[in-house]
Amino acid sequence: METKNVMLQAESEYTPVYRTYKDRVFRMLFKEKKRLLELYNALNGTVYDDEEDLNVNTLENVIYMKMKNDISLILGCDMCLYEHQSSYCPNMPLRGFLYFADLYKKYLGDTELVTNRRVMLPSPRYVVFYNGLERQEEEFTQYLSESFTDKDGCIEVTVKTYNINYGHNRELLEKSPTLKGYARFVAIIRKNLEMMSLVEAVDSAVTECIDQNILRDFLMEQRNEVVAMSIYEYNEAYAMRVTYEDGESAGYERGKMEGKEQTLVHNIEAAMKSFSISLEKACAGLDVSVEEYRRAKAQTIQTD
Repeated sequence: METKNVMLQAESEYTPVYRTYKDRVFRMLFKEKKRLLELYNALNGTVYDDEEDLNVNTLENVIYMKMKNDISLILGCDMCLYEHQSSYCPNMPLRGFLYFADLYKKYLGDTELVTNRRVMLPSPRYVVFYNGLERQEEEFTQYLSESFTDKDGCIEVTVKTYNINYGHNRELLEKSPTLKGYARFVAIIRKNLEMMSLVEAVDSAVTECIDQNILRDFLMEQRNEVVAMSIYEYNEAYAMRVTYEDGESAGYERGKMEGKEQTLVHNIEAAMKSFSISLEKACAGLDVSVEEYRRAKAQTIQTD
């Protein structure tokens, strides 16, 4: 059963973007090897300068949790998975575990494992770049074992998360101008949202960054796509991870409607909390009326 496509229509001057998964400006930025190598060096204190040393092995057709993974690479003895998160998710270790399993399958190919010779593997390095507002630490670590029922299993996956909100992890951001530029871009959008609609906030942020030489070449070349992606991200960032498929939700139209109303209420209230903005601004940013929110809120209260 196919999940319904998600359509984003920004404004008439922007090309509509169709997604069956969430793409990200972060992913688009670091698809380029030069920027990705810069990020690797910043994280590891290395000085690699030959882009050909870096093998991007992102599994383009693999989707977990309705989102494509961001970037994976092999460099030297490391196999790295870099992810971006705009809200805290306790299941990143599980996501990484599943993804690394597929990466290693691809890496090994037809290698014979029933042998007395040890098969050597590049070491997994899993890093998440986080710019949500739920957690304020400079960095924190998550473990797959935290999800085990009895906390006593034979597998562990460790995920190191860096807070890349502008003003945090300054040393890391200074080492990676691209990461710093991305952090600044997001910060400008958030500031703009205090007084602008979502579309205006994103478009104005792109213009300001170009004027201030922040990610200038990237934003000039990819302006329409960046604006469309950013609007999509902010529209969906706080939605509950619920997929509505034909015939599901117990097969009842009422169940579908209730789910949509709950998602609408969740989106607006999360935007108000995360960006410290009024109900009116949150509704305007998500392109719904205050009255629509109030009707949905009343309906969710009745069904609780």
